[in-house]
Formats: sequence, C-alpha cells, structure tokens
Amino acid sequence: MTSTLRQPVQTETGLRPGRWLALAVLVLAVLLVAVDATVLGLATPYISEDLHPSGTQLLWIGDVYSFVIAGLLVSMGSLGDRVGRKRILLCGAAAFGAISVLNAYATTPGLMILARALLGVVGATLMPATLALIRNLFHDPRERSLAIGIWGATASAGTAVGPIVGGFLLEHFWWGSVFLINLPVMAVLVLVGIRTLPESRDPNPGPWDLASVLLSLVGMLALVYAVKEAATHGFGPLTLATGLLGAAALYGFARRQLTLPTPLLDMRLFRHRGFSGAVLADLLTVLGMSGLVFFLSQFLQLVQGRHPFEAGLAELPAAVGAVVAGLIAGRAARRFSVRAVVSGGLAAIGVSLAVLTTLDATTGYPLLGAALLIVGTGAGFSFTVTSDVILSSVDRNRAGAASAVSETAYELGAALGIALLGSIVTAAYRDVAAPPGTPESAHESLGAAVEASAGMPAPTSEALLEAARESFVHGLHLASGAGAAVLLITALAAWFLLKNQRLGGGF
Repeated sequence: MTSTLRQPVQTETGLRPGRWLALAVLVLAVLLVAVDATVLGLATPYISEDLHPSGTQLLWIGDVYSFVIAGLLVSMGSLGDRVGRKRILLCGAAAFGAISVLNAYATTPGLMILARALLGVVGATLMPATLALIRNLFHDPRERSLAIGIWGATASAGTAVGPIVGGFLLEHFWWGSVFLINLPVMAVLVLVGIRTLPESRDPNPGPWDLASVLLSLVGMLALVYAVKEAATHGFGPLTLATGLLGAAALYGFARRQLTLPTPLLDMRLFRHRGFSGAVLADLLTVLGMSGLVFFLSQFLQLVQGRHPFEAGLAELPAAVGAVVAGLIAGRAARRFSVRAVVSGGLAAIGVSLAVLTTLDATTGYPLLGAALLIVGTGAGFSFTVTSDVILSSVDRNRAGAASAVSETAYELGAALGIALLGSIVTAAYRDVAAPPGTPESAHESLGAAVEASAGMPAPTSEALLEAARESFVHGLHLASGAGAAVLLITALAAWFLLKNQRLGGGF
C-alpha cells in the first residue's frame, strides 16, 4: 500500500515530462494578461483623442481593471480551489477574449470603463489559477522555483511584446486593434489547455461563502475608490464615508474568515512573517512603479515625439531585464539569501526611479534605457522570489487562495499606484500655464492639449504644447520621486521582514 501511494508523487515531481508542456499552456494565460495591460498604456493617447475622456475618466480607464480584479482575486482563487483550477482558467480565458472585443469597439468613455471593469471580473480567474496549477504540477522546490521564474519571465516578455505589437498595430490600424490581439492567444490557450492541463482542486473545499465574496468586493472597491478620490479632490464627506465603508467591509471579511471552518482566505497565513513580508513587498513595489508604467508611454510619444512602434521598442530593456532576472532569481536566492535578492532588487528599482526624475524632452535614450533595464532586473528578482515564498508557505490544496493573495497585492498596488501617483501627475498638469483662448479640455490631459493645439495658430499652438509638456514632465518627476521613496522604504522593510526566510529545497 505504501508503494502504491508513493508512485504518483514521484511521477508528478520528477518523471512526467507533461508538466512542462502544461506549464507552456499556463504561461499563455500570463501572456494574455500582460499584453493587455501594456497595450492600454500605449493606446492611451489614441483613446484620449477618439473618446475625449476627462482626466478623471482617463485614470478610471487605466485603473478600473485593477480595482475590480483586486476585489475579486481572492474569491476567484478560492472558487478555483473548489470547482477546479483548469475549469475556471479555461472558462475565464474564453470570456477574456470575448470581452476584449467589447473593449476594442467601445464608443464612449463610460462604455470603455465598463468594458475594462468586465475584463477585470474575468481576469480575476486567470492569474490565481495559473500559479495554483504550477504549485500542484511541481512539487520539487527547485523545479517549482524554475517554473515560477518562467511564469514571471513570460509576464515580463508580455510587457515587451505588448508595446511592440501594439505599436505596430497603432501605426497601421485603429486603437481598438490592440485589444483584438488577445483573441488568437486565447484560442490557443483554450484548445491546447483542454488536452494538456490536469485538473486539480481542494479535495475538502467546503462551501463558497457568498457573504465573504461580497464583503471582499465591496471593501476593496470602496477603499480604493476613496483613496483615489482623496488623492484627486481631497477628503470630502462622501469620500470619507466611502473609505469607512470599505474599511468596515474588509474588517468584517477578516473577522468572518477567522470563524469559518473553510474560509475563502486563511487569515492565519499572515502570522507567517515571510508570507506577510512577501505580500507587503509586492503591493508597495507595484504601487511605487505604477505611475511610471502608466505615464511612460505618453512621455515617449507626446513629449519626445516617438511613433508608437518606436515607443514600444524603447520600453524593451525593462522586459529583457525582468526575463533574465526571473529565470535566475531562485538560484540567486539560494546562493545568497531571500532577503538579499528581494531587498537588492527593490533598492535598484528605487535608485532608477530617482534617476528618472531628471527626464525631459531632450533626455537621450541611453539614460532612459539603462534605467529601464535596472527597473526590469530588480522587479524580476523581487517578484519571482516573493511569489515563490508565498506559494511555499501553504499546502498545495490551498494554492489557489494563496496565489490570489499574491495577485491581489499586485493588482491592488497597481490600482493604488495609478490612483495616487497618477493623481499627482494629473494635479500637476492641471496647473498648466496655457495661453489665453485655450479650450478648457486642454487642462484635462496632455493628449487633450495636443489635440486642441491642432486647431490653433502656430505661435499659440507651440506655446500650449511647450507649457503642457513642461507641466506633464513636472508631474512625472514628482511621481517618479514618490515612487523612488516608496521603493527604498520597501527595500529596507523587506530586509527585516524576510530575515531567515528560505525557499524550499534549501541552499
């Protein structure tokens, strides 16, 4: 009987080649999400010109996806543990492709925001399922570290493929085409995944608690909305009430999880210092980087005058650095230490963001390219190791919920980063010293100013563009400086929180 029980484990951990083919399918889902996130930033100037969103609507288009996905990731990760991770991944991928069409053909800012929100709902099914399946496919700690590195490297590769392919499409087609590139990736994922992915679920999952789902969603949406509104307009009665509602809902969620026999999220995981430190590092790292990521494409195109395809190529060093670092991060963490790799990576990002506070319209590409390479390398080291720490902290039957915590930290950090740092850029831009007679819309965004300048006399047009670009760059400097401070503080915190933390498999 003992040998009968041991044989499947040995097959899963060391002898079944099918696990690597299954991994190839899983990284297609990661590629799908990464490409979608990066092409939006590149298409933002075109969306702004075509749909005429206000500055606030433009921020909502950028971050409503992250708001919704952050509110649902834990619930969807737990649902995958119950109904099957393969099933929820493939259903989510099919829906992701269908809703991408709605994004592509949105005709108003409101419809675009709705389409992005719906994409967040189905996007919440993808990332936790991929990490959870990796946790169940690779039981050997060293193989799992490599698999997670490949998973992270593919996400980084998507950030490179997205701008390059998106830039090519934007130069030859309308902006909606950048969303339609999701369709062939989705089709391959579903068709191949049906045959190659193994199904896995928690054998004793318990019921899916709808009250917890609602508390999580309401709490996350309300709290992030309050932060966004406070950053943009200051604290008003409605903003304060919304923030208190969100805090109360999340508190209720946490208390409820402690009383349920099979919670959506085991709050006791946060008693593990390594788990908590890794989650906090992910959240704050993405928060500090998000302002740069969201506005960099606009800087390259609207300030430095690059074509979309050229702007996409300009962002390539960040992805190259992340891919290389992701593939060797597990080995580096075992050779040195988890905290050295994570803290070192975060500090490198912080220093690079500080360097980017010197950017202007005349900045040469070598400085920008070098800074982006270091940002990508630091992120590749940090995110890969923290993901490994989070997955290694739980039993594989609860991998979906743990993966969801990791992805929630990432998406919540993105939402808060765009809300806070994006609001810094927007607020700085609204003070633009526009010449007399400039339309009010030119004060909303740099894209709107570029569009307004097209119908003005040459001297007035040049004056508006110069003032608008100067204000935008000033806001970008402030956001980069704030991001640098956040990253350096996070690097210091990670050094203490991840003390004595090791990846599975030893050194």
